[in-house]
Amino acid sequence: MSPLSMNAITKHFGEKAAVDGITLEVKGGEIYGLLGANGAGKTTTMRMALGLIYPDQGTIRWHGRGYSEELRRVLGYLPEERGLYPKLMVSEQILYFAELRGMSKRDSVTALKGWLDKFDIPDYYNKRVEELSKGNQQKIQFIAAVIHDPSILILDEAFSGLDPVNAELLKETVVELRDAGKAILFSSHRMEHVEELCENICMMKAGRAVLQGSLTEMKRAFPRERLILETEHDVQGIERLPGVVQVNRRANGMEIRINRTDTAQAVLRLAAEQTAVYRFQLMEPTLHEMFIAKVGGEASHV
Repeated sequence: MSPLSMNAITKHFGEKAAVDGITLEVKGGEIYGLLGANGAGKTTTMRMALGLIYPDQGTIRWHGRGYSEELRRVLGYLPEERGLYPKLMVSEQILYFAELRGMSKRDSVTALKGWLDKFDIPDYYNKRVEELSKGNQQKIQFIAAVIHDPSILILDEAFSGLDPVNAELLKETVVELRDAGKAILFSSHRMEHVEELCENICMMKAGRAVLQGSLTEMKRAFPRERLILETEHDVQGIERLPGVVQVNRRANGMEIRINRTDTAQAVLRLAAEQTAVYRFQLMEPTLHEMFIAKVGGEASHV
């Protein structure tokens, strides 16, 4: 039984279908990626997963059950927008949030101090939120989402406002939570984070799933259109080969765009006739390329 399952859920706001027939399942020990341009339906889907709004049609199950007051103990939510009170101390509001989720004062104090130590900010316990940098505010907001040890985590733009070092720290923490068996629904504008963390994804457009399933399997099924070629000397005539769309020459070789699978071998033969070949690699598509192919012009608004 999966911690979170959504079956054929639909949600309308007036005449508009914000979510139209989405089905997904987030297993324990999994980070599931939710992708889409602005207005695709991601936020509405997440709010339904949190039990904040109800679907017009379809069913949502948390550990096999419907909505109940117990959800506040099993769910953790990191919103994209800042949700902290700037004038209050970190400890005041985090301990209050923990109490709302059923934790005792003693346990919440211990948990908060443990998380602050983990993020190397133990002296922030009695600091006001407005005194912290945006990156450290994001760390505190993350702690608010996980302090009660939820089994299901909804993370919307978890790495927003973080520098590369702190983004890596938080990424490692998310992986640790996954390895501890948490079910994590994850949304990010950074495609490389989704590629690195998620095994399964749902790519949404206008409320519907346009690409869904195992990221590895989808990449295998997607056409490979990017070729990396590195040679001892420059290769002439590649632009004239059938199926070659674009050639970008670089200091140590070239990146070639093709639209036919047999073109790759033609490129290799031509290069081998002229010089020594050091690298010849037909690259699998990136998630960004797959997103552009499926969502098109909306991608600029991700």
